[in-house]
Amino acid sequence: MLDNLRNQATFEPGEEEQPEISQPEQPKPSKPRRSLDQITGTTDKQRFTLAVMLLVMVCLLGVIALVLTGKFILRF
Repeated sequence: MLDNLRNQATFEPGEEEQPEISQPEQPKPSKPRRSLDQITGTTDKQRFTLAVMLLVMVCLLGVIALVLTGKFILRF
């Protein structure tokens, strides 16, 4: 079954079909890129506030996970 695999896989330039020459395709007009404030409808101060709130939430969830798993012990 695999005996003639190498013979079948050899490249012979005479056997290849020549592709037809066609005109190049016209590039599609690109849409103007929208900025983040256009997408979300928020101002820069609002985005900064959301980023800080997300940072605080991730830190709090990380501390809670450490306390629940016993890797970090709170002592009062």
